[in-house]
Amino acid sequence: MEGRAAPGVVPTLPRTPSGRDPRAPGGRLPTTVLWALPPVAVLALVFLYPLALVVQESLAPGAYAEVFASTAFREALVTTVWLAVAATAGCLVLGFVLALVIAFVPFPGGKAVAKFIDVFLSFPSFLITLALLFVYGTVGMANGLWTDVTGAAEGPFHFLTTPWGVLLAEITYFTPFVMRPLLAAFSQMETAQLEAASSLGARPARIVRQVILPEALPALAAGGSLVLVMCLNEFGIVLFTGAKGVTTLPMLVYGKAILESDYAAACVVAVVNVALSVGLYVLYRGVSRRAGA
Repeated sequence: MEGRAAPGVVPTLPRTPSGRDPRAPGGRLPTTVLWALPPVAVLALVFLYPLALVVQESLAPGAYAEVFASTAFREALVTTVWLAVAATAGCLVLGFVLALVIAFVPFPGGKAVAKFIDVFLSFPSFLITLALLFVYGTVGMANGLWTDVTGAAEGPFHFLTTPWGVLLAEITYFTPFVMRPLLAAFSQMETAQLEAASSLGARPARIVRQVILPEALPALAAGGSLVLVMCLNEFGIVLFTGAKGVTTLPMLVYGKAILESDYAAACVVAVVNVALSVGLYVLYRGVSRRAGA
């Protein structure tokens, strides 16, 4: 009948001449907007306002030109990038191998190891660095054993205070972040594919290369992108290793702000670090969507 809405069709209420929605009497904000205001206000106060202050401080006259022209900034940028890339590559290789063993090689305690990985993700990064110092530090167990056996004055292990020590600590700490999405991807693989490849005479290496690896690529990309972002902003590992000559962007911010009280330069470095992190985070989110994470 005329004037009656068709079944299943929700009629659209006309707006008033003033443009107000009749479902919001008096032009008041909808309930959903009111509920969203408190968290947005807290976010703006806790995060956006301090970030705006950092950006404002970095805009001091000549701050960017002075920082970009300094050798310390260029060296810190190069060190940060190569450490992050090298650590990510190491995590991808080691994480893939360990995830393969846990997922496809039956051994006692395999499930417990998989669960421990979830717990490991909650550990602070400096805890892993301290553990490595106890083992490979100047007065660690390895050097102590060497001096006890050989009678030498000191042990041969001093790499923890070099860039290689930082790299080892980052690979040790961040590898589980690659293993977690890999184990999730492996758990969804159909064993029929592996059994079919094996029945056709394919060797384990070929099965890994042609069957497992293509299925693992999205998880590898997602985990690697996340590790790259986290390595780019890592501060605790570099600080606790005490590596000489290893200055990353976060360490440079610390030095400029706390040791030199040069807040304008510290804010410039922080803005650059944030820009790199946001760019990599956008990459990570795009890869995660493709991986279904």
